[in-house]
Amino acid sequence: MSAPRSVLWWGRFDADYSRNRVLRQCFRELGWQIADFHPLLSPLGDWQARLALRTRPDLVWVPCFRQRDVAAARRWAKAHSVPLIFDPLISAYDKQVFERGKLDASSRGAVRLLAWERALLQGADRVLADTAMHADLFHSALGVPREKLAVVHIGADETLFKPAPHAPNTPLDVLFIGSFIALQGPEFIIEAARHYRGPAARWHLLGQGPLLAQCRQLAQQHPDIHFEEWLPFSQLPQRIQRADILLGIFGTSDKASRVIPNKVYQALACGKPLITRQSNAYPAALVNDPNSGICWVPPGNATALAEAIAEIAAHPQALGELGECSHASYQRFFSRTAIRAELAAVLQQIPGGP
Repeated sequence: MSAPRSVLWWGRFDADYSRNRVLRQCFRELGWQIADFHPLLSPLGDWQARLALRTRPDLVWVPCFRQRDVAAARRWAKAHSVPLIFDPLISAYDKQVFERGKLDASSRGAVRLLAWERALLQGADRVLADTAMHADLFHSALGVPREKLAVVHIGADETLFKPAPHAPNTPLDVLFIGSFIALQGPEFIIEAARHYRGPAARWHLLGQGPLLAQCRQLAQQHPDIHFEEWLPFSQLPQRIQRADILLGIFGTSDKASRVIPNKVYQALACGKPLITRQSNAYPAALVNDPNSGICWVPPGNATALAEAIAEIAAHPQALGELGECSHASYQRFFSRTAIRAELAAVLQQIPGGP
């Protein structure tokens, strides 16, 4: 009987972050043993690993957001003939230049950042993307060869996010959970609420972030718009389960068109009707399914959002059926079973790996 395969998760990462939680569960279900290595200094991690690591893993895994750990991990992995997979989730260059606007694309800082990130991603044996649109970005902007790229969706922690019996609220509870950034377009939710003319509904926006103050100002004196403080992660499932309709994102940026946010996976996992912006980030079969439990609206279109909520609110007796459809969509495309199959396909194709 062969020994279990082992993967070394390398970097100063958060194991409880949703993406990491799901993938670590999948690794275990696929029979892999997980070991963690948290270098004290990311650039010198390979030197620390020479002293600290006593066994050779079958795979080195650098998880999301840890670009700073890739170079050292790659040096150590190459020295020990171990394949390396990087799961960036986002591009640091795209975030700093196009999402946050901190660097002009023609500036020296942006050029250096692009060259640095291109070298990191091209040096990995495999690079994961959470959507096909992000894979396109990693190829076109960062030069990652197509044969090195693979899509593994994010999913949700199903031990927490799952359907629960729920009778419709009166008035209906429309819930947005977010960090109030431009990508999410929370200002369009406020505008939609201010112009809403459908059956009684209360709009709840939960979270905090840079656009929260602006949204509070836009919502002044509106009796049906309410703001809620951020909740611990363990309490989010219950809050979602108490809501009637979940809102995704409505931003108009290129980045917004490439992502499927955590809140979408979590809403579908809980079996909630979802309204979110149209996007090619989603599987085509899901977008084209009239019984997906998802209502797609044009990005940045507050009128379409208000009309979509009014249509659902006009038929509260159908909320349960819509929720069943959304959960079926989750099971088909984003469940842990689906994510595990996507991960297994990647692991089977590792060059020189197990």
